[in-house]
Amino acid sequence: MRVFMQKLGLSLLWISLFQGWVAQSLEYDYTASIECLRDPLKPLYNGGIIQNGEFNSGLMGWSTHRDIKAGVSSSPSGNKFAVVEGAASLSGADAAVPSRSVYQRIRLQRDTHYSLSAWLQVSAGSAHVKAFVRTPNGERVVAGSVAAQSGCWSMLKGGMTAYSSGPGEIFFESDAPVDIWVDNVALQPFMFDEWDAHRQQSAGKARRSTVRVVARGADGAPMANATVIIELLRSGFPFGNTMTKEIIDLPAYEKWFTSRFTVATFENEMKWYSTEWTQNNEDYRVPDAMLKLAQKYNIKVRGHNVFWNDQNSQMKWVKPLNLNQLKAAMQKRLKSVVTRYAGKVIHWDVVNENLHFNYFEGKLGPNASPMIYQQVGQIDRNAILFMNEFNTLEQPGDPNPVPSKYIAKMKQIQGYAGNGGLKLGVGLESHFSTPNIPYMRSALDTLAQLKLPMWLTEVDVVKGPNQVKYLEQVLREGYAHPSVNGMIMWAAWHAKGCYVMCLTDNNFKNLPVGNLVDKLIAEWKTHKTAATTGADGAVELDLPHGDYNLTVSHPSLGTKAAASHAMTVDAASSASEHHIVIEV
Repeated sequence: MRVFMQKLGLSLLWISLFQGWVAQSLEYDYTASIECLRDPLKPLYNGGIIQNGEFNSGLMGWSTHRDIKAGVSSSPSGNKFAVVEGAASLSGADAAVPSRSVYQRIRLQRDTHYSLSAWLQVSAGSAHVKAFVRTPNGERVVAGSVAAQSGCWSMLKGGMTAYSSGPGEIFFESDAPVDIWVDNVALQPFMFDEWDAHRQQSAGKARRSTVRVVARGADGAPMANATVIIELLRSGFPFGNTMTKEIIDLPAYEKWFTSRFTVATFENEMKWYSTEWTQNNEDYRVPDAMLKLAQKYNIKVRGHNVFWNDQNSQMKWVKPLNLNQLKAAMQKRLKSVVTRYAGKVIHWDVVNENLHFNYFEGKLGPNASPMIYQQVGQIDRNAILFMNEFNTLEQPGDPNPVPSKYIAKMKQIQGYAGNGGLKLGVGLESHFSTPNIPYMRSALDTLAQLKLPMWLTEVDVVKGPNQVKYLEQVLREGYAHPSVNGMIMWAAWHAKGCYVMCLTDNNFKNLPVGNLVDKLIAEWKTHKTAATTGADGAVELDLPHGDYNLTVSHPSLGTKAAASHAMTVDAASSASEHHIVIEV
């Protein structure tokens, strides 16, 4: 805890601060492995409702599809696992027939979240393998996926939600002509109330700390009945929204935005096509003005973005450039935007969406992204350099951005010569339709193994009758996860309509989604505003992380000025004591 002292008055008041974590709560499951292992780890939750998930009793409880032959094999260390034979040849003969693993019939319960984990291997090469849960109504729900390999075991973590009770199935498929081997399968149910209670407990542990304040007089004796006024100056958890250029000329927009958010992303105004639509005609007037406004209110800004890897987002003049011309144009752009805003932005989305798209890899080669990250890091050594991708949390069936491939791309960037010292970050766009909350949590668990800053960077939910409900689920899940360091919504205001989610109308009166956002902001700031010390001169305060001003007064001081000091409570604070002498 960083504590600063302001001296006021003539006598002495001692304040001692002790900070410790809130009582232990539900731990997030960080046993997710991001490495391909020779032998898999034990099943989570002892397998949950899965029967014989370790295959120590042969194929008891498991079945096979069609003419596929299945059995149990053993590794040199004695680990048993299910193997199939014939799935690859069936898939290869008919491209419409996927490769399938063994499957198990299960019983699903209504209004229950299920956490899934399994270890997978394929017979040859590598393949994208999906986990499916068939629900009582026959729907095939994708519960997770992983890039599985031959010769070692990859962990798939995922989950799904059951909205009705009845029989179901769990199985694994791949569109590649491979045999899928399975081991250590687990499926653990959590009732909605249980899940929500765990999430609330985790949020309290991750975002709040208990501070002990002790008031002492000039003689060192505890001062009972001292009054402590607690003022939160700035929330410690960064929560923001997308900003548009309209804010420059609309005081109502400015007031609405700046009274709520501590961090912002410019929707389009810092992108290459906004600053150099015509070749060699750079114009930064709009993002400069937006940045000036943000700085006025101490709103931190993410740099979005240096390059966008989508070929459809390149200007017309870029596409016909030959290789040398493209390199020159890119060097100019990179140096221009990064130099201009270095030290003024906290993050850079460096090569936006480089799992779904590969425009620059197609032009410059497979190491295009690592090279660009290196050059940005050489200019701006303070900002965190993010990968920024969609569907990593939102769509477990999308093969491009699954956590295993996200991690592989990040490791490619980290492993490129000269990139060892880069400050890198995990950016997860979070554009949701119907959120799969158990999968979202499992993906965050897996990505947390990178041990890098992790943000939800573009959160929105498509319009519909459940938009408010779904957005609340997503924001609460992100806020409660201890590895998430900040969240920004993709709810930029435009007079002609928003991208998919508006928080206000055109008079800047909150819509239902905006009311939800205000409710969460207020909830996450909730704390006692005044307290009185006991006979021992102490009072314990449960505080959300943030910057505070404490004012301490005592009846014995009469009309003399109260003592005031500022402190920051944050996640880096540890159980320790601080003795502060304040003259009053």
